[in-house]
Amino acid sequence: MIRVLLVDDQAILRQGLQALLSLEEDIQIVSEAVNGREALSCIERSFNTPNAVDVVLMDVRMPVMDGVAASREISQRFSNLKVLVLTTFDEDELVQEAVSAGAAGYLLKDTPSEELAQAIRFVHRGYAHFGPGIFQKMKPPETPATAVEIPPGFYELTPREREVLALLGQGSSNREIAQTLYISEGTVKNYVTHILSRLNLRDRTQAALFAASMRSQL
Repeated sequence: MIRVLLVDDQAILRQGLQALLSLEEDIQIVSEAVNGREALSCIERSFNTPNAVDVVLMDVRMPVMDGVAASREISQRFSNLKVLVLTTFDEDELVQEAVSAGAAGYLLKDTPSEELAQAIRFVHRGYAHFGPGIFQKMKPPETPATAVEIPPGFYELTPREREVLALLGQGSSNREIAQTLYISEGTVKNYVTHILSRLNLRDRTQAALFAASMRSQL
């Protein structure tokens, strides 16, 4: 069971999400909060209890403490928790700030309930998940080639690993990469693990951003 904390200052939206996600057999809403500060209190109270939070479904713009500040504190204090942003705002700056603060995904509130549930599962398993068009807003601005720091391990990547890395840079999931390259999802997972290790990257999000900056060499 994936235990979810809903964080949104609008009660009607929390009620709607509660109703939609309650239909999913493997997802349970264990608590709600109206701002980031209250969310942190909920996480602290549930920590090391049967209702400990696994995924935080986080709005961005809220009073007292916004979603970006809350995501940053959660990533620093509760590294096992995953934050999935769900908001009506898709400005480039907000997306960049949320991801930099530690959010594992970013969706808009018009996302279909089936996709939202799947996104919760993805981030709970350690994957990044971004709605249509969101990943492009994360890409770093164009910089001179000399300003890009290339880790030594990049030149050790095999041709297939470069293909996988390039697809990560396009925001593709493991399933999409497997379909594109005609290999199994398990094989894709192994390639991603090797890529992260060779490039000394923390997760798929860092790999995707690195791939975007190295597009001309992939």
